[in-house]
Amino acid sequence: MDRPILLIDTPSLYFRAYFGIPESAAKAPDGSPVNAVRGLLDMLSTLIRTRKPDRLVCAFDHDWRPAWRVALIDTYKKHRLTPSGGEEVPDNLSPQVPIILAALAALGIPCVGASDYEADDVLGTLATTQPGPVEVVSGDRDLFQLIDDDKPVRLLYCGKGIANLDICDNAFVQAKYGVAASQYADFAALRGDPSDGLPGVPGVGEKTAARLIARYGSLADIIAALDDPASGFAPGVKTKLVAAADYLAVAPKVVEVARDVKLPTFDCTLPLAGPKDADALLKLAEAYNLAGPTRRIVDAIAGVA
Repeated sequence: MDRPILLIDTPSLYFRAYFGIPESAAKAPDGSPVNAVRGLLDMLSTLIRTRKPDRLVCAFDHDWRPAWRVALIDTYKKHRLTPSGGEEVPDNLSPQVPIILAALAALGIPCVGASDYEADDVLGTLATTQPGPVEVVSGDRDLFQLIDDDKPVRLLYCGKGIANLDICDNAFVQAKYGVAASQYADFAALRGDPSDGLPGVPGVGEKTAARLIARYGSLADIIAALDDPASGFAPGVKTKLVAAADYLAVAPKVVEVARDVKLPTFDCTLPLAGPKDADALLKLAEAYNLAGPTRRIVDAIAGVA
């Protein structure tokens, strides 16, 4: 079987690492916490060791709240804004992100982002354009929409941690939500997602959204059927959908992951010959007490060969 490309939702993983490992358990010699760095490197080590990819890309947010999405739905991620207008991030996590970037660069693992786009959009573009098999690693439900059994594209959903991944295909999404993976974005637009500031259609919950998608096929088909007296909508549901027409006209564009983002040129081949810059990696390991995590990821990569 061909080896997969691993596409990493890096912010999803380093947030999970930060909150999963106490700051007191991972500190640099100067006392500053490096729990997110340590956790992310160990997560990648586990993924490389268990999934045995031949390619690996770490996607990053170059814009966590793109203006074009906000222009369509102004509540998009609004609850995560700081008073200054930036993203609400724990004070001790932000300084660790440059260390993560430096460690990945020294290893030779590409860190990829794009102006005006989120990491999800980078992942969507790579899942669409890279040869399969593709495995996307994230704790973000929105990425269920990338699943494609034919290519194949799988979502390695880490809601229960990297050691207990759900390896999600279309059957998984169908069983969990009652819709196909290809219908997930329309389903999510109807249902809404408070974690992203998406209101959904008031009064239409997960079960009703799934029934509507299962019956009509897509959000566009649901909207088209509203003008058909024989469409069979329950009166209350139809009233709710009509009242939410303005939201429904723009929600799919916000929820759908972009698949055509212009990305920089990079080499996604796993660095089997060893770290790209071993001296820089050693200096980082010494400066931030990362000898164990850096050794483990180097060993994991070497074990794929």
